[in-house]
Amino acid sequence: MQFLFPVFLFALAALAIPVIIHLFYFRRFKKVYFTNVKFLKEVKEETSARSKLRNLLVLLMRMLAIACLVFAFAQPFIPQKNTEVEKGTKAVSVFIDNSFSMQAMSQDVPLVEKAKQRAREVISAYAPNDEFQVLTNDFEGRHQRMLSQEDALNLIDDIKATPAVRNLSRVLNRQEQALSTASTANHTAYVISDFQRNITDIESYADTSKTLNLIPLQAVQEKNISIDSAWFIAPVPMAQTANPLVVKVRNHTNELAENIRLSIRYEGQNKPVGTLSIPADASVLDTINVSIQRTGWHEADLAITDYPVQFDDHYYFAFNVKQAIRVLAINQISSNRYLDAAFNGMANFTIDNLLAQNLDYSQLTNYDLIVLNELNSISSGLSFELEQYVENGGNLLVFPSREADLLAYRGFLSSFPANDLQAYEEQQRQVGYVNTEEFIFNDVFENSSSNLKLPTTQGNFRLSSYANRGEERLLTYRDGSAFIAKYQDGQGNLYLSAAPLDDEINGLVRNGEIFIPMLYKMAISSGKGQTIAYTIGQDEVIVADHNVVSSDIVYKLKGETEEFIPEQRIIGSKVYLGVNGQAETAGFYDLYLQQDTTLGTYAFNYDRKESQLEYFTPEELQSYVGPVASIIEVTDNAVLTAQIEERSQGITLWRWFLILALVFLGIEVLLLRVWKL
Repeated sequence: MQFLFPVFLFALAALAIPVIIHLFYFRRFKKVYFTNVKFLKEVKEETSARSKLRNLLVLLMRMLAIACLVFAFAQPFIPQKNTEVEKGTKAVSVFIDNSFSMQAMSQDVPLVEKAKQRAREVISAYAPNDEFQVLTNDFEGRHQRMLSQEDALNLIDDIKATPAVRNLSRVLNRQEQALSTASTANHTAYVISDFQRNITDIESYADTSKTLNLIPLQAVQEKNISIDSAWFIAPVPMAQTANPLVVKVRNHTNELAENIRLSIRYEGQNKPVGTLSIPADASVLDTINVSIQRTGWHEADLAITDYPVQFDDHYYFAFNVKQAIRVLAINQISSNRYLDAAFNGMANFTIDNLLAQNLDYSQLTNYDLIVLNELNSISSGLSFELEQYVENGGNLLVFPSREADLLAYRGFLSSFPANDLQAYEEQQRQVGYVNTEEFIFNDVFENSSSNLKLPTTQGNFRLSSYANRGEERLLTYRDGSAFIAKYQDGQGNLYLSAAPLDDEINGLVRNGEIFIPMLYKMAISSGKGQTIAYTIGQDEVIVADHNVVSSDIVYKLKGETEEFIPEQRIIGSKVYLGVNGQAETAGFYDLYLQQDTTLGTYAFNYDRKESQLEYFTPEELQSYVGPVASIIEVTDNAVLTAQIEERSQGITLWRWFLILALVFLGIEVLLLRVWKL
């Protein structure tokens, strides 16, 4: 047995007090006068013996009571095997997992409430003069400093579920940072969590400067269905058409999920989509046709019904239907009448024609498609701007001139990279193949018919065939060489024609059943597409159009329950808005400069990382972390305080000595009152 505060043992000198009282008090005599002293000697001998015995027992009880009180203050303990008990004040860090997965039910309350209860019990197991840190997934500033016991207990009461998700390796780093500021070197850390597999990454943890204790909590029911994601098949939604939307719904359980009802709320109406059956631990894709009747910004909400984990039952998305798809034709001398007629005949399309020497490069990003119409040469400045335009999500269609400067074109195409133009050949050639597997033509023709009229050319450039250029052929000559080729660069696409656009050379301009849908799909085929939803905690930058000329510009984002000013960086005609964790609630956020004018609407959803309810059992967790951490298992109704005390101090005995002191005092009272001489 050892003592946590052995200095209190000096108080054992107080044992002399009852001895002194015994020696002086019990030796006082009282005179008693008798008229008959016949039996006095016999009575005196009997009474004296009983009195001495009672007095000795009372003395013993008093000494034992005082000794037990002294031992209680010295806090005796029996050290655990292979455990060195740290004496003095301690610094204790307690992490409470308050992520959405902790909303799963324990036997009677959500796991997050059970975690708060366990945290209170841990903190209460230590002395009031110890230092404490209370840490959550929010990583707030008030969670980064050491507190008193009372302040730590008060801070626990304010903890609520949060969309933030942290890997446990980051949690341990934060605990180390806070504990390093403590005034004592005795460091202990506790992690209270459900220990999902996708956040538990502490297998390489090897910090010996503190004691690490893991307290796993297990949900009663581990079932969850989530809407994983959604996206439009066409990168650019169009008005007055049915736009297919693909929805991915995932079953995170090991059982078949049946009759999962999917619905969509759009334009103020809630419409059922249907019911889904999802195999165990799998996902299904469902397609919804979203009928868009107007231009501008749209909001929609996909929903399923699932219990008890509900944070991933809604998927919000917002999209913008442009009033016009803008096309820029950069011409050498004059515009191409077939190109103008094609775009002017399409609803919601506009085309601007400019000469190559009259370009404002800063305006290129305002166009969805740029067409190079038979330029003889491409300057280095224009080449750089076009490469940046494509890399940032633009679409570029190139029809070379018959007199093209091959050296200039070679330098331009190599920056993407794309195959080079070879020598021009005046030879009639027939297109023999349309790639209907690629987006440009995949839904253009209802039937693949041999009667489809394919274009011919009277001359063309041969394209080199480097395997590393990532060429995808859209239209192919009968000999297998490329007529229209596609190259993806960054987030955009380059489309390269092997023949000029001149109608005397290229029969494509008179082949409307291929030429018109090809231009239409190229204009809306942005490799970047439109981001219809952002993830809280992951997607921290929003890119929006910037058309305001002012030195005092403050963009704001406003949700249903919160409003904030994002970080702002303006580059050309775009503004980059840094959210930086300020969006905390899933839903829609409006962007505006003036309160009454909405510039855009953006949808934010909770991270689906916690949707996968796969946990480490206590046995698996111990095997996973090995000897670097201790696993504390406790039943739902048990109190953790005593177990923590035993782990931190060994088997504590002060309570037993306090009880014994009361027992000895009680025996003393009985001796004095019941034992009559």
